[in-house]
Amino acid sequence: MRLEPEAFDKVSADEQRLAALHQLDILDTPPELGFDRIADLIRLIFGVEIGIVSMIDGHRQWYKSVFGLGTSEASLNSTFCRYTLTLGHQVIVPDATKDPRFYDNPHVVDGPRIRFYAGAPITTHDGLVIGTVCAIDTTMREFGERETAILMHLAALVMRELELRQEAATDVLTGASSRRAFKEEVKKHLSLANRHALPLSCIAFDIDHFKRVNDTYGHAAGDKVLSGAVNALKTGLRQSDCIGRVGGEEFSILLPQTELATAVNVAEKLRHLVKDLRFPGSNPPIAVTASFGVAALGPSDDIETFLNRADQALYQAKRSGRDRVCSAAAANEPEKKNRRRVLKAGQIIFNGGRSTYDCTVRSLWENGAEIAISLPAILPEQFELLLKGSAEKYACTLTSRTDSSIEAVFS
Repeated sequence: MRLEPEAFDKVSADEQRLAALHQLDILDTPPELGFDRIADLIRLIFGVEIGIVSMIDGHRQWYKSVFGLGTSEASLNSTFCRYTLTLGHQVIVPDATKDPRFYDNPHVVDGPRIRFYAGAPITTHDGLVIGTVCAIDTTMREFGERETAILMHLAALVMRELELRQEAATDVLTGASSRRAFKEEVKKHLSLANRHALPLSCIAFDIDHFKRVNDTYGHAAGDKVLSGAVNALKTGLRQSDCIGRVGGEEFSILLPQTELATAVNVAEKLRHLVKDLRFPGSNPPIAVTASFGVAALGPSDDIETFLNRADQALYQAKRSGRDRVCSAAAANEPEKKNRRRVLKAGQIIFNGGRSTYDCTVRSLWENGAEIAISLPAILPEQFELLLKGSAEKYACTLTSRTDSSIEAVFS
């Protein structure tokens, strides 16, 4: 993957790296088999307890795939991989308790009590490190040139998987649009809807308990379920509608010129189509259900906000018992003028400058920002936001918070 030339104008090396990561549209996406296989291969090839494929944004190491750990991310300040990121090449630690960089690291002193670490950078063609692959164990071990070369090859395979993911317009298995192609279609219709005051709706759905299908009947059966479900849903959609595969078993459907109430009716029809499917090859035949979330375009929605509201409605459907349709509440938030998606390293400052927390700024608008942070609950109502690349600083008032992010207006 190559950044557009203008992306390099007057930006720091870290901003260039984050811009490359932003273009890949990989952060916080659901698990995908290609990356899971690489993480599992790390464990199998090297005989270690933990295999990780990770991406690194402004404040955290996020695991696209992880085997052997129960967490999905870690603060960048505490990770071994920040050295791999900074140095831009592999880092091998045979025994962390004897390494002056790591002997007092919380992951060494406490759980999971890491002793061995080998990390290789995931690097773009422009030389920008956007993540790492890691082999980790609680027992010290040696790691020679051969093992290091294999780990570097696995990192290159991850980068190639990311590139193929970007290049593909169609998901080979299901025939749905790829994640990138679907978002391009949403972007086009969102612009038309705003220009001509047209309604626009989105349906997010996934197959309920899909992991159970894979575990019980095998991945080949799971593939048949996904492709069969998409083919069935296409019979219930118009030619102008667009269905995209945005994650493993997660899909989105764009409904141009469609009001929310109509979109809910469409989702109910699709839910019954999935529920009526039967897949031979077992006794009894495999049957599945799906959960659906529906959202209509709001007056200040950008593409990410629009799709996220459909996702939130989907999660509500799953929390409510699955095999149902939930719709998102109408968007009534204040207009966010000139909102733009970014990925910038930041720092939140409060308590008279005595307390600081690293963060990642996800979007900016004329008088506010959306910020990803590991511990949103600890933040006060008033704080300062520093953008590290440009040294811009804003006095902020917190307006909303979720489990992993906040929004704030500039005072």
